[in-house]
Amino acid sequence: MSAVLFGSISSVADTSELQRDAFNRAFAAHGLGWRWDRDQYRDMLDTSGGRNRIAEHARSLGQVVDAQAVHETKSTLFQQSLSTARLSPRPGVVDTIKAARAKGWKVGLVTSTSHANVVALLDSLAPAVQADDFDVVVDADSVARPKPEPDAYTFAVGSLSQQPGECVAVEDNLGGVHAARSADVPCVAFPNENTAGHDFGDTRVVERLDFEDLTSASGR
Repeated sequence: MSAVLFGSISSVADTSELQRDAFNRAFAAHGLGWRWDRDQYRDMLDTSGGRNRIAEHARSLGQVVDAQAVHETKSTLFQQSLSTARLSPRPGVVDTIKAARAKGWKVGLVTSTSHANVVALLDSLAPAVQADDFDVVVDADSVARPKPEPDAYTFAVGSLSQQPGECVAVEDNLGGVHAARSADVPCVAFPNENTAGHDFGDTRVVERLDFEDLTSASGR
């Protein structure tokens, strides 16, 4: 192994509840009368993509909604929350990045979220975790097909001049795990507070990141 790829912003800092709150405030702003509680939201996290979740929820209710507009509002509200939230990196993240750097590993952030969300997160976490910690940052603008398609990982691996098997992905959700494994990148599941109950199958699940543990990861 010679590269660790953090697979979402919530694999670095747990933003899941901030995101759910931003969705609900966006629904109110658009007069939808929706509210996603935690159990409902947890079920929705089986799939990737907030805009797709909005569109699917509207279809299930027989409503016509501008999912793109609602999602843009949600993103703005989420970024505002990040600017005031007292976020901390998840357990072991800072030590893992430092240890990887000390061993000469590459470090990447491979997300399907927007560039603005990535910037807002790293601004919130600095100096504990900051943009300079990553050799590559993949966001929604980097590839045409978002997760669970493998494109984001394929792009990251190529950008780092690595082979897929030389990398290990750290993912917090099922769509991300599927994306990594579809790209032949070994993966460790690091669930956030809203995906902790999901069934990750034969993918190894950890509650805290440990660099030495990642060096032997196979993800199979």
